Amino acid sequence: MEYIYASLVLYAAGKEINEENLKKILEAAGIQVDEARVKAVVAALKNINIDEVIKSATAMPVAPAAAPAPAAPAAAEEKKEEEKEEEEKKKEEVSEEQLAAGLESLFGF
Repeated sequence: MEYIYASLVLYAAGKEINEENLKKILEAAGIQVDEARVKAVVAALKNINIDEVIKSATAMPVAPAAAPAPAAPAAAEEKKEEEKEEEEKKKEEVSEEQLAAGLESLFGF
């Protein structure tokens, strides 16, 4: 986990995510650096658009507010349409479970 956090610190600071910079951050935090993990993280993040990953990770669907009782039939139809749209968005986005599985295989958790 600390390797990912260190990578995000570098990204937020506008620094290149490379082995040397990642090691410096980890060592500054008092973490014993595992060379294999550093190389794996740097290699894995080379082809990743971090902006897109952050946007998709922070995009949480918002539940619609309850409609008053007289407007229930119209609200029910709108709710069904919103649910269909949310399901389509979920299919397009990478699920948290898939991301976790990828990180697990990377770090062996």
